[in-house]
Amino acid sequence: MPEGWAIILGARVGADGQPSPALRRRVAQGVALYRAGIVSHLLCSGGGPPDRPSEAALMRALAREGGVPEAAILVEDRARTTLENALFCRALLGAPPPAPLLLVSDASHLPRALYTFRRLGLAVTPSAAPWPRSWRSAGLACLREAVALPVYWWKLRSLR
Repeated sequence: MPEGWAIILGARVGADGQPSPALRRRVAQGVALYRAGIVSHLLCSGGGPPDRPSEAALMRALAREGGVPEAAILVEDRARTTLENALFCRALLGAPPPAPLLLVSDASHLPRALYTFRRLGLAVTPSAAPWPRSWRSAGLACLREAVALPVYWWKLRSLR
């Protein structure tokens, strides 16, 4: 099995502490990469409010349910933004980071996530989670990213 990693980016956790459909899709994609032998480890990245389980804790549980052993899962549970995902994952992975690195998120989020991780020196390859079944959800996600991508470009223009 290769020594590659899948970095799975978090998504909203419901007020009831349950993972959102987006979080479930992303973890399912990471588990599929692991089961296919494409990666040997998962890095689950995502924090959350103090009154709920972190995104990363829920991702770990979902990955374990999917058959990924605990020893193959690393958790980063502080990140609240895509920029923090990249910063905290870079610190956890060390220098030089393992290769290959696959970045798992929704297709609409991946352009901004790729830009952010690459700007911080992580050579990531995209791996999109399955598209949501609802056109409304997909459309709203695309609108959000249309605003967020230029904001991140501005934030990261001088960051290394």
